[in-house]
Amino acid sequence: MNNKRIAIVGGGICGLSLAIALHRKGIQAKVFESVPEMKFLGAGLALAGNAIQAFDSIGLKEDVLKAGKILKILNIKDQQGKVLSSTDAEEVSRKLGVVNNFAVHRADLHKVLLQHLPKDLFVLDKEVKDFLNHDQGVLLSFSDGTQYDADYVIACDGIRSVFRRKLISSSTPRYAGYTCWRGVIDQIPAGINEYETSETWGNGKRFGIVPLTHNRLYWFATINASQNNEQLKRYRAEDLLREFSDFHAPIPQILKHTKNDQLIWSDINDIAPVKKYSFGRILLMGDAAHPTTPNLGQGACMAIEDAAVLAILLDKFEDTAEAFKVFEEKRMKRITKIVNDSWSIGKVAQWQNPVLTKLRNAAIRLTPQSLAERQIMFLNDITFS
Repeated sequence: MNNKRIAIVGGGICGLSLAIALHRKGIQAKVFESVPEMKFLGAGLALAGNAIQAFDSIGLKEDVLKAGKILKILNIKDQQGKVLSSTDAEEVSRKLGVVNNFAVHRADLHKVLLQHLPKDLFVLDKEVKDFLNHDQGVLLSFSDGTQYDADYVIACDGIRSVFRRKLISSSTPRYAGYTCWRGVIDQIPAGINEYETSETWGNGKRFGIVPLTHNRLYWFATINASQNNEQLKRYRAEDLLREFSDFHAPIPQILKHTKNDQLIWSDINDIAPVKKYSFGRILLMGDAAHPTTPNLGQGACMAIEDAAVLAILLDKFEDTAEAFKVFEEKRMKRITKIVNDSWSIGKVAQWQNPVLTKLRNAAIRLTPQSLAERQIMFLNDITFS
């Protein structure tokens, strides 16, 4: 395995986690990242217990936990601030034996990962424009005119993956029906429980609050909208304040603390689950294989899981293509369920009809806590040995 030229395309959380996991098993893989320099941008990230387990398998758990914040409670609220559902994250973590409600700034996590990867295995400014399968490997063609001949390629290049578009031409991003703003403010407003993460469900709107380290707070807001809405693209903080002015405190206060240059906007997309990740010498992983809506907080978690699982398989199997196939067999059922469940939850959470939202909220209040815990147990039911 050591003399095989493995290319990882994409230097995000997925690609870096995999490269580190392989490096620690003596398998050298080179990461090709499209951006010319790392600027460490982005917003917050919530990681559930399955991601922490995966980082533990890779050997990164302690350093990752040092970079973020363990949260104690997760609440879903209605627009007036009444708690509809409450999960004691500390108690769940005790039952699981692993931290299950953890928040980290995406940039902080990225820095941790880069610290654990030798610099010569990470190459910037290498955007893959095309690739060619041949008898002995995969020829990568970059936008700068250079090429790289790899024995095997692991595509971690996101929802608009060059590899998935060519290998599964029918698989394209699907719009979820709502758009999203994210932001990180560098001062937590008074009155906020710094150990509580919450999500408030209104009529066709949601607002999430996630405290981070160093007195920072990550928030996100969703609104039902047409795709690629030009008016919403131009929204500033005061526009969002107007949209969420009738939501309970401290949501208006958070938006008042938000500067326009702290806003990150994007439509919410995933792809319908595909039936194949493995294509001989090429494997799709992370968002290149299974981008998901954020409603279960599992996008990054599944990518980190992918890295831990694949590293073990590549260490186990001499035949890399066989390891790719086994990866597909092991991951497909679980990932498909999570993608579909997240899509369905998002549809209900974004209901706009006031009558339906009242019924939804009443149903959430009446749902036994055991059902919510069952979902958590499913997400954490994974082994890496």
